[in-house]
Amino acid sequence: MNRLLEVRKLGQQIWLDNLSRSLLREGHLARLVREDGVAGVTTNPAIFEKAIAGGKYYEDDLAELKQQNLTAEQRYEALVIPDVQAACDELLDTWTESGGDAGYVSLEVSPDLAHDEDGTVAAAHRLHAAVHRRNLLIKIPATAAGVRAIERVIADGISVNVTLMFSLAHVQSVADAYVAGLKKRADAGQDISGIYSVASVFLSRVDTTVDNALDAIGTPEALALRGRSAVAMAKRAYQMYCERYDEDAAFSALRDKGARPQYMLWASTGTKNPDYSDLLYVEPVMGPDTINTVPDATLEALIDHGQVAARLDEDLDAAVAQYEALACYRIDMTEVGESLQAAGVKQFEEAFAKLLAVTA
Repeated sequence: MNRLLEVRKLGQQIWLDNLSRSLLREGHLARLVREDGVAGVTTNPAIFEKAIAGGKYYEDDLAELKQQNLTAEQRYEALVIPDVQAACDELLDTWTESGGDAGYVSLEVSPDLAHDEDGTVAAAHRLHAAVHRRNLLIKIPATAAGVRAIERVIADGISVNVTLMFSLAHVQSVADAYVAGLKKRADAGQDISGIYSVASVFLSRVDTTVDNALDAIGTPEALALRGRSAVAMAKRAYQMYCERYDEDAAFSALRDKGARPQYMLWASTGTKNPDYSDLLYVEPVMGPDTINTVPDATLEALIDHGQVAARLDEDLDAAVAQYEALACYRIDMTEVGESLQAAGVKQFEEAFAKLLAVTA
């Protein structure tokens, strides 16, 4: 049994949270796409920093770029844009055969623009034009400025992967921006059928933060709640998705004009706590019309011993009860999400700075 293909039959796509020239040139990505049904690729500054600093297949091009009068960021883009284009080309058949519902590659705007709405919009347009592939997603963080930029970019017809989402409040605001952008574009008489978007909800980091708070409380009742918060958030986020895109009349009018839902994507799915299952953020969140982007180790675990079953719409009462129990301990999941997003922006800024130090 090919477990990845079985997951696909449930209606969930598996994407790879990694990209490098080694994956491209040594044929590993091609095999995952053609044999295992991997249906997309996500990237971020940390992934590219690791790939370029590792050196393989980048040394000669980087040495040549350093002889040119370019900024460190321009050199970085000159290195990674061809990789993103190659990955898009590798996934083009997937994109075509799915009618544009799968086969995407994500490229993130600079983390330094996380709080710059106009800068984000300009960067989205520039990167979209530079890559020039139909199956590209521009990755934009769900900060306040980012959410405003997302509405504008969607209205401009650019497909988006919204990143750094850590709470149900983020899910709500991002969906509002997506629908508003679609409506603005439709009201202007422009086509909305080619726009694709995913809302990337980060999971493992939520449990790490909440578990630390529960450990500090230390009672048996509090400790029994550990390792459950992220999956509870995903299940509630999926219910919000279903209510908005399956039941809401406002989106129904947009659907009639060709609009797609903004699909839920589970990110940060590698388990950080060794006491937890290595598939804690994969198996319980399998369900239709969703995506899970996984790092290499989690992908290998899924292929090796994953239990494939649609479980995302199960135990919703338990998910709600988890939130209520956390509230009793004064753990506010919206506040957790805001702190994690701020930390995530900082982490990507630091990774980007390390990356630019390599290309300087």
